[in-house]
Amino acid sequence: MLIRIVKMTFQPEKVDEFLEMFDQKKEAIRATEGCQHLELIRNIDEPNVMMTYSFWTDEEHLNNYKKTDVFAEVWPKTKALFAARPEAWSMERLELLE
Repeated sequence: MLIRIVKMTFQPEKVDEFLEMFDQKKEAIRATEGCQHLELIRNIDEPNVMMTYSFWTDEEHLNNYKKTDVFAEVWPKTKALFAARPEAWSMERLELLE
C-alpha cells in the first residue's frame, strides 16, 4: 500500500472555492481503481493549509489516477487557487497501533 500526502496552501479568499470543488469530486476520486481511502484535513492554525491523505494499492494505481479525466479536470483548477507551491510525499506504513 502507498500512502500519498499532498500539502496545499491556498489563497485565503480561494478556500471556499476549493472546498466546493473537492466536495463535488471527492466521490469520483475515491471511486478510482486502487484508491482505498481519501481524507481532506486542514491545519488548525492556518485554515488555508490543507492536505489530502490517501491510500493507494500501489504506485501504479496512483499514476493511473493521474491519467484520468477527473485528475485532468481537478488538478489544474486546484493549482490556480494556490498561494504556494504544493508539496507531495509517497509513504509506506511501517506500523499501525489501534
